[in-house]
Amino acid sequence: MDYQAEQTQKRKRDHLEPFRRGDVSARQGTTWLECVSLIHSALPQLSVDDISVETEYAGHKFNAPLFITGMTGGTSEALEINRALARIAERMGIGFGLGSGRAMLENPDLTSTYQVRSQAPNIFLAWNLGGVQLKSTPLSKIKAALDEIEANSLCIHLNPAQEMMQLEGDRDFRGVLEAIEELVKFLNCPVIIKETGAGISRAVGQELKRVGVKYVDVAGQGGTSWVGVELQRQGREDDPELSAFWDWGIPTAASLCNLSDSGMELIASGGIRFGLDAARAVALGAKLVGVAAPVISAFFKDGERGSERVLCGILNGLKTTMLLTGCKSLEELRDSPKVISGPLLDWINATNSKPQDES
Repeated sequence: MDYQAEQTQKRKRDHLEPFRRGDVSARQGTTWLECVSLIHSALPQLSVDDISVETEYAGHKFNAPLFITGMTGGTSEALEINRALARIAERMGIGFGLGSGRAMLENPDLTSTYQVRSQAPNIFLAWNLGGVQLKSTPLSKIKAALDEIEANSLCIHLNPAQEMMQLEGDRDFRGVLEAIEELVKFLNCPVIIKETGAGISRAVGQELKRVGVKYVDVAGQGGTSWVGVELQRQGREDDPELSAFWDWGIPTAASLCNLSDSGMELIASGGIRFGLDAARAVALGAKLVGVAAPVISAFFKDGERGSERVLCGILNGLKTTMLLTGCKSLEELRDSPKVISGPLLDWINATNSKPQDES
């Protein structure tokens, strides 16, 4: 194994440690989903059994609008985690995303840590690669990796804030948009562009759509702070110049509003903790909601069963919200009346963003 591959693998191991401790969230920033009030119905006129949470994303059917977003890969421990989470996704009929594939590209011996099809033959599976790595990776090599993992989709993650906190991080982000454009033209599978906790602006969304992107995970601020993860990993969390960026980014709800009229299919991740969060995100236009930190933290505490309990809890909370708003489908929830207040309303007014069917 060469030095770069060894360092990448070590960094992937280090990234898991804060999730064992559970101290990776934004410090003061929130998702702003709390600024979305759904209207209670005292006479919902439906049974819980009437409620359907089935949906479709990128042409794939989901039993529920949940997606376990990419967190890990490229270490021996990742093999156990990925296979356990894939089994959960298979049982629940939801999506699963693998962590960054950079380690696999640098060291093919790690490919097995990303291979989960034996555990989950039917799930919507996404492989993950950084935007900067995309620039320097031949498209044929990416296609071969997708085939080897048997993935349905490729996620390209954008993480300039995280990279700027790494002593060894990338500093040149020129050409990423052009590389995405070439990738979308080349691949015959869905390409999902995602942030990593700092959200996607309206302007960036428009640029992505211009180059052919149809699928976006906003991955907004308010959940895991990857700036915080990096600072903890390097023991620099007390550096005031760097820790000032701990809560950097666009809150998840604001990022959804930025893109709600874009025509792209949206995933809302970043701070989704409860079913009510998921319902509010759907009401703002998300087709799926992504969950990562609560799932992997539960795995470290209680194993596979713990992770599944977290996801089932979110699903039950979503259904409860749907009953309390009188919505028997996700489409009805998306079209249901809502009241926007606080900083999210200020954001909408200042940026000319507009959530779908705002009331």
